[in-house]
Amino acid sequence: MKRVARALVVVLALGLVAGRPQTAPPADALPTATPIKHLVIIFDENISFDHYFATYPVAQNPRGEPAFVALPGTPGVNGLAGRLLTNNPNRTNPENRELASNPFRLDRTQAATSDQSHDYSDEQLAYDRGAADLFPRHTGRGLPGGTSAFYTPSVVMGYYDGNTVTALWNYAQHFAMSDNAYADDYGPSAPGAISLVSGQTNGFVVGKSVDSTDWVHDGQGGLTLISDAGPSLDICSDSLYYLNQGTMTGRNIGDLLNDAGISWGWFQGGFDLTLRTAGGQGCGRTTASHIALRTSADYIPHHEPFQYYRSTANRLHLRPASVSAIGQSGDPANHQYDVRDFFAAVRAGNFPAVAFLKPQAFQDGHAGYSDPLDEQTFLVETINFLEQQPDWSTTAVIVLYDDSDGWYDHQMAPVGNGSFDPGRDFLTGVGACGVRGTTPQLGGVAGTGPVNGRCGPGTRQPFLVISPWARPNDVDHTLIIQSSVLRFIEDNWLASRRVGGGSYDATAGSIESLFDFTGPARVAPLFLNDSLGTPVRTPSGRLPG
Repeated sequence: MKRVARALVVVLALGLVAGRPQTAPPADALPTATPIKHLVIIFDENISFDHYFATYPVAQNPRGEPAFVALPGTPGVNGLAGRLLTNNPNRTNPENRELASNPFRLDRTQAATSDQSHDYSDEQLAYDRGAADLFPRHTGRGLPGGTSAFYTPSVVMGYYDGNTVTALWNYAQHFAMSDNAYADDYGPSAPGAISLVSGQTNGFVVGKSVDSTDWVHDGQGGLTLISDAGPSLDICSDSLYYLNQGTMTGRNIGDLLNDAGISWGWFQGGFDLTLRTAGGQGCGRTTASHIALRTSADYIPHHEPFQYYRSTANRLHLRPASVSAIGQSGDPANHQYDVRDFFAAVRAGNFPAVAFLKPQAFQDGHAGYSDPLDEQTFLVETINFLEQQPDWSTTAVIVLYDDSDGWYDHQMAPVGNGSFDPGRDFLTGVGACGVRGTTPQLGGVAGTGPVNGRCGPGTRQPFLVISPWARPNDVDHTLIIQSSVLRFIEDNWLASRRVGGGSYDATAGSIESLFDFTGPARVAPLFLNDSLGTPVRTPSGRLPG
């Protein structure tokens, strides 16, 4: 009898009676290394830095488009100017043949573009051993019809300015951004998402396949994921016809946060399969973009990295037991939710410490089915909402991207992690990313020696910090990668405990130079119009989808 009573006390202490979730302390009560108690990571799709910020802070300001005029003292960026605009190597390299093009401005009427090639090998080939002069040939894809460069593979050289990506340019003015942030590795969405949460794309295990194009043999008896095989641990991978599927071994940041009892979640549009809309119900529910003029599935499985790991997957998309259970361990949802659940939790006073946000697909910015204007709506509505919360004074929002989509960016990072797969690596030569025996090469997830398939850093991408603690109107030049976000979470909440197993978190640059923690928070909220991206006095109060 005493043994039963003692066991009941232990179960009660864990908060698991009758299936109740294990309740973590409120995020505001958790000890942190900085004043940040709530981190919101908005992880959008497929943008290079030059594609959005090539001429920042100078916009063309044509009649009929939202105007952007930089504040006095606005710093410049490592963007496009001079020869890069007027005599670009992609224009002069004869290997591009009829596709040769200088960079050119895209206006708001050209928000809907084709999706560019962003294959692991194609992106390396586009950089042409550092010359960055073969983008039209290797990553460019055009729209059908028409005669201008917009309708050809040369569109890969196109960029927007502050008259289209107006909100992001205004956030950069008011808060902080980096012009030296990169993907961990070259390649598309799934590796970028998985690396964000683990710093490691090695350790892939094939579930089913029709070919082997999504991974490479790592040279140590295992596999490294380099493309978009779907997660086997997601029921939607079958219904959405992923022919290649698999799982990831090793640990991710969710495992570390669970060990420490810290509330967290991945919140992705379309994850709630019970929700019925005009676009249907279940895995195949869709939404049409009136800008991109495409209908896309709301939920895309290979954009959800935690679904690749047995410890953090929610295969059947089970719903949380209650709003108060969101972010907690022991709940059927296992920290995987719909993006709507994030707003419900925050409104209810249950703001998780760490939240990853992925909008439903038509608003994620991915060319081909989304666009910068639909993306802007989600960004502005989300940030306007967060800036009105009582916890805003201890909140930081990071906006970053999973990959570059193959869009031109002139700045190639020095190779920080080598790879030497003879059929897939081409960055510095055939079968080479780096110099064998000289370039560092991290080991595999299982503690093996150097592994292939992790050529990085990849292409440069936008990276913004929006917070009362951000350095206002600041452009930071510290070299950072996607795993720098992982490192910040570990440093802020976990006493710098690392994922291990060859993760990039151990070597990623710090993002703390985008913040100013030396005094009180001093940056006021900035409310924007969700359609125009221009400042307003009061927000609309609308929430995303």
